[in-house]
Amino acid sequence: MTSTESAPASDKPERKGRLSAEDWAQAALDLIAEQGVAAVAVEPLARRLGVTKGSFYWHFPSRDALLQAALERWESFEQEAVFGTLEAIPDPRERLRNLFQLVAHEAKSHVIYSAMLKALDHPAVQPVMERVSQRRLEYLTASFRQAGLGRSDAQHRARLAYAAYVGFLQLQLQLQQSRPPREEFEAYVEHMMATLIPPLPRQETH
Repeated sequence: MTSTESAPASDKPERKGRLSAEDWAQAALDLIAEQGVAAVAVEPLARRLGVTKGSFYWHFPSRDALLQAALERWESFEQEAVFGTLEAIPDPRERLRNLFQLVAHEAKSHVIYSAMLKALDHPAVQPVMERVSQRRLEYLTASFRQAGLGRSDAQHRARLAYAAYVGFLQLQLQLQQSRPPREEFEAYVEHMMATLIPPLPRQETH
């Protein structure tokens, strides 16, 4: 819940003046996480933010423009929060471990990504998902190469790692299941890391 949502009702007039396009985009993104892409609409968001529809039209010409802003906000956050935090880790294997752990425990990111998977036929969603997926694959490929794999093997390993992530979310959607119990999930993540991250090369003894 955003700070604008949790403010008391008496603050509504003041809050109306402070609302920005980013506030609307974040509220739309929160709604996507809760109810999916199709749920994004001006009136329920205005009620959630405690403002009139006039505040919306000050920033956006249409609902589609708001949806586009929300998707771009998610895309930008994914780039900064996921990849930006890993650049300071010099060892590629440790960087991959941190990436796996970070992605595995970003619960809201999973929910939003799952909502995007359900809406891949939407013209605004498809290009964003394509860019995000391509960027992730490129990052994984580069990391696996730095970890010692050849070009072809690194590309295959990157596809396998990303397919495991997407497949896990798709399986939850198809089986209508929530995430497994914590101990089981942590064991799964450890297994994935042990399977996909290349080990250190053996040191030859003489």
